[in-house]
Amino acid sequence: MSAPDGCAKGPKRPAAFRHSCTPCCRGTAFRDAPCGRKRISTPAQEEWWDLIPRRIWRPEVPGARAMAVHGLFAVYKPGGVAWPRVRDAVETRLLAGLNSLEQRSSRQHVRFLPGFVEGEAGKELTPVATRLPVLADHPLVKGPRFTHLKVGAGHRLDVKSSGVFVLGVGQGCRLLTDMYNAHFTKDYTVRGLFGKATDDFSDTGKLIEKTTFDHITSEKLERILAVIQGSNHKALLTYANIDLKTQEAYELAVKGLLRPMEKSPPLITAIRCLEFAPPEFQLEIQCLNETQQYLRKIVHEIGLELKSTAVCTQVRRTRDGFFTLDKALLRTHWDMENIQKAIQDSRLTVQTELEKSLGHLERTAHDEHIEMDQVEEGDASR
Repeated sequence: MSAPDGCAKGPKRPAAFRHSCTPCCRGTAFRDAPCGRKRISTPAQEEWWDLIPRRIWRPEVPGARAMAVHGLFAVYKPGGVAWPRVRDAVETRLLAGLNSLEQRSSRQHVRFLPGFVEGEAGKELTPVATRLPVLADHPLVKGPRFTHLKVGAGHRLDVKSSGVFVLGVGQGCRLLTDMYNAHFTKDYTVRGLFGKATDDFSDTGKLIEKTTFDHITSEKLERILAVIQGSNHKALLTYANIDLKTQEAYELAVKGLLRPMEKSPPLITAIRCLEFAPPEFQLEIQCLNETQQYLRKIVHEIGLELKSTAVCTQVRRTRDGFFTLDKALLRTHWDMENIQKAIQDSRLTVQTELEKSLGHLERTAHDEHIEMDQVEEGDASR
């Protein structure tokens, strides 16, 4: 509101803080201002202008700092629980941890409330500038600050399986795609039982057949495992698309980087027997592009090759790429503090292993592209 002619205007207030009762003549000692309007407050009360913040300052929020943590970590998935429930449980506990942190202080605004002040005629009722919190920022009004968190899952484990289960938070979900493209091997311990056959190759399936197993020895089992590993190794060399007579193939085999370039069927890179106590036995399997049902089928086929039958009683993943059992968080440690520490501890390893594996794949693909161009040029020259 503009002041009448001849009236000395005071400092201009923002529109949100202009008031019809605010005097347009500041500093005058008379009851009536030169413009004819009545003064409604003393100069001391006119210092309300100092209450208005010149700049909105927002303190650092611990929750926002925690949200800046992105990366990969591993948890231990128990058997009998579906992997989406594990992921959702981790997300719920992370959200609870973030919302329990100290939140940003509520915003404040200036409001004029009636109050008594000392005037020339004694105490007078007049509006007094007061800072009040914005009720829209109250936790009971706006609810929890964080309601959703992006948590991605790596290589899945079915309900019956247990072991290392890799998860990604925030931008770490992109690293899960890099892990998939790098074709890292995974380790499993698989327990079997001779003498039974079921419809789904597990000990909980419908029983189909019972057989004897007294003739099975550890030497016979080792021979079958050697045949399985040899046949899968030949398939790995086929899908790796590399010349075995080159020095590069030798170096890759030594470093353990000999992997398929593209999608391939399940491949077993190593298999050995850890325990043999008929009718029970335990295998350690290193594989690529597998499913847990495929591993159960392997146990079934081993039983058939030994002129008997076998079912799988346990599938446990002990390693997924560079994540091992000792790095997997148990259910009691699924909280923000332990997850944040696990992400920080594995950050360097994740970066190093992904760069090494993906860099090798990029170089191999580039060399194959150059060879194809050279072949095409030679055909065109003919």
